[in-house]
Amino acid sequence: MSPTHRDVATVGIGGPVGSGKTSLIADLVPRLREAGLDVGVIANDILTQEDADALRERFAGIVPDELVAGVETGACPHTGIREDPSMNLEQIDAFLDSHPALDVVIVESGGDNLGATFDPELADYYAFVISAAEGEDIPRKRGPGVVDADLLVINKTDLAPHVGADLDVMAADADRVREGPTVFTNCKDGDGIAQVREYLSEEVLFA
Repeated sequence: MSPTHRDVATVGIGGPVGSGKTSLIADLVPRLREAGLDVGVIANDILTQEDADALRERFAGIVPDELVAGVETGACPHTGIREDPSMNLEQIDAFLDSHPALDVVIVESGGDNLGATFDPELADYYAFVISAAEGEDIPRKRGPGVVDADLLVINKTDLAPHVGADLDVMAADADRVREGPTVFTNCKDGDGIAQVREYLSEEVLFA
């Protein structure tokens, strides 16, 4: 019997528009490949393949083109990751039809608000990405994505001084509103990406 989406590890990456989800994935996937893992990537958006096309170009020679796909939800991006993940599950099944030994599929949500979460059938583990440039008050707003995510990623730390965001305050607020870990990243310089990979490895990939 051919493997299905239930037979492969799945990791969701969610967060608002501009938080750096695509950049995080672009930095993360090569590190997973270096660890010997076969990776598929799905980029969700409303009516565009732009993120998928950008990732396919970025991963040339690293991930086969057919293992990078775009899912056009046609509605609010969270629809395809939470309310009805069937389009994403079908795409994972399609990956496995041609690559049955696939180790992990990363599912990027379309840019959404702080309420985006993943259906447990779609994502075994999910990270929620916010940007320090959005302001230091984002963690204490207690959006479901921030509170419930397995891993909170506070990205674009290099921009914090330019918007008056105090990273220590963001860290303290994150600790107060959530039980899971928080990682600070700067995808521009690769800061914190190794730590994200370590969490994924410990909790999902080699659990």
